[in-house]
Amino acid sequence: MDEVAAANGPARDAARRAAIHPVASVSDLRAWLARVPATKDFPPDLVPTLREGSSLFVIEMSTAPGCIPCGDLWVRLARFRSRYGWQVRTITGERALLRSGRLGLPWVGHPVAWVRPLVDQNRTVPIAIGTDLDVNLARNVYLAAKILTGVKPAIGVRAMSKFSGIVGASGRAEAPRR
Repeated sequence: MDEVAAANGPARDAARRAAIHPVASVSDLRAWLARVPATKDFPPDLVPTLREGSSLFVIEMSTAPGCIPCGDLWVRLARFRSRYGWQVRTITGERALLRSGRLGLPWVGHPVAWVRPLVDQNRTVPIAIGTDLDVNLARNVYLAAKILTGVKPAIGVRAMSKFSGIVGASGRAEAPRR
């Protein structure tokens, strides 16, 4: 089986199922979010980086009427905007679908949020698929700002793993077994 076929096979389907967390009510959403690990510690330059980033970057998100995670993410990003001064905008579902495709992400529906430079609509880093905790969104926006200003993604993620506890700080990722 070639790599393209493998990428579209069972592993991709499993990744898509893992990324989709359907919720039918606000209480379902809260129950799902209660299981999400929260970032507990941050690098010392988090606040200055996020405040300085407000003049360089924008957060864009897709949304849909009646979408419970969309409403939750919008409220969380509004709090982020108040705290750090970032612009938060909505984009159309069509633009979100195209953007996801360009990045090789499976389209799982709304909401999806990205950070991009104000001056470049083509350089984007996804920060949320669905919604997330406020502290995790701050972490993701921080990482996106670092990546978009020149930090190599692997270095940024490895450094942030020290603060999030989500990825082992000392372990190397193993290659998939065939």
